Amino acid sequence: MAKQLLILVATIIALMLRATYARIIQINPAGSVYHLLELNNLPQGLLPLGVQSYVLGAGGALDVKLSSECNAFVTFSGRKFEFVYATEVNGVIKSGSISSVSGVSVQVEFVWHVLHEVTRAGKQLKIQLGNNTLSFPVSAFTEIPSCNRGIESSTDAFA
Repeated sequence: MAKQLLILVATIIALMLRATYARIIQINPAGSVYHLLELNNLPQGLLPLGVQSYVLGAGGALDVKLSSECNAFVTFSGRKFEFVYATEVNGVIKSGSISSVSGVSVQVEFVWHVLHEVTRAGKQLKIQLGNNTLSFPVSAFTEIPSCNRGIESSTDAFA
């Protein structure tokens, strides 16, 4: 009787592990956070190179891990914008948007702003920074930017 109970418990645990693994495979079929961005009609360049891992949870909750804090630059219309990423970046990803973003700051004209949301509107990305919204062409984020370890001074970032 005890042997049968042990076999039953082992079978149930194996089925639960298999179901959990199958659910993870369905959630992350591509294996790359950059591909996940593309699947949601967002450009790959929203995140820098060097993502170590990510988890996509229920409802689109996205947790991205970087090896260390880093900065990356986007140049648009002759202006250089500095994006600083914490070691953990979070948000809720849906088709065409990432909301409730945490872990990303953007320097605009020597002032740092916390990035809250990114929304795609046709060929434009609307980036919400507090009460302000910046509009960038999607093409400004087509390439995945390098992750620079040393944060430049604001003077250098806009040179």
